[in-house]
Amino acid sequence: MKKNRIVLAGGALLVIAVAAIILIGVGSGGVQATDNAYIKADMTAVAPQISGVIRKVAVRDYQPVQKGDLLFTIDDRELNAALRQAEADVARAKADIHRIQVLLDAHKNRIRQAQAVLKVDEANLQLARANQKRFRSLAQEGSGTEQDQEQADAVLAVQRATFKRDEEALQAAHKQEKVLQSQLDMARAALTAAQARRDRAALELSYARVTAPVSGVVAQRLPREGSYVHAGQTQITLVPLNTLYIEANYRETQLADVKAGQPVNFRVDALPGIEFRGHVESLGPASGVSFSPVAPHNATGNFTKIVQRLPVRIRIDDGQPQAARLRVGMSVRPEIHTDQ
Repeated sequence: MKKNRIVLAGGALLVIAVAAIILIGVGSGGVQATDNAYIKADMTAVAPQISGVIRKVAVRDYQPVQKGDLLFTIDDRELNAALRQAEADVARAKADIHRIQVLLDAHKNRIRQAQAVLKVDEANLQLARANQKRFRSLAQEGSGTEQDQEQADAVLAVQRATFKRDEEALQAAHKQEKVLQSQLDMARAALTAAQARRDRAALELSYARVTAPVSGVVAQRLPREGSYVHAGQTQITLVPLNTLYIEANYRETQLADVKAGQPVNFRVDALPGIEFRGHVESLGPASGVSFSPVAPHNATGNFTKIVQRLPVRIRIDDGQPQAARLRVGMSVRPEIHTDQ
């Protein structure tokens, strides 16, 4: 009998212990807690956009930097030479445009002169036709001489030839104008291309100075003076400590009443005795195992149900001086107040 009482008492204690563990790990009432939570940040990987030899490293490990601060530089001598060549190409293209424009303006003046000459030729031609008609009439009436008529015919022939010559010269001038205009268009296109090459060279030169894209702390620093780096290869990782957040992996059974905006109290293992504040920012759209490359589902017929965990992002509230001591990767125990 006594033995049974001991067994019953042990069983009761076991049940109480299990319940206590569940209450501590899962939460009770209007509070949901978990130990599966860590501080995270959207870290920025900094990589050069050109390859080259490191000329100077301007930061140290774990150094705070502001957006735009210089991180390191790459040898830019070849890039400077390329920029000067591109600027010379732009200057040459502008000179070509100016030369062709001068030729085109002068040619337009010649066209206007040729048009004026053609108008004079047209007037002379009309006069020669009138004289030729008049002298012919006089010759037929016997009032004029045959010599005057022949002279009028000759003058008319000369004026016709002159008009035709000057007309063809004007047409040729118009064709030459089109050629010069085409050359001018080509020169302007060449200038546009030269300017694009110059801008590209200036852009590549700017890539030789690698600056911080965001404010943060230098977490990883690979470049060393004299080493060769490749474009696109991460050299420095920046951690923005002012935008830290908590990623808490809650059991799916805990999330029935969890909503964005609910207040959160959390403690950090590395900072005992300090309680921080935050709030739920968002709930993950899928469990962590959903992104696993190997499907976790058992299709053999022997099925064991496993409670899944879903990530909850918790934003750390501003105005907490001690929050400056938080670091990425620290273990956190958050408590979400689902009744608020």
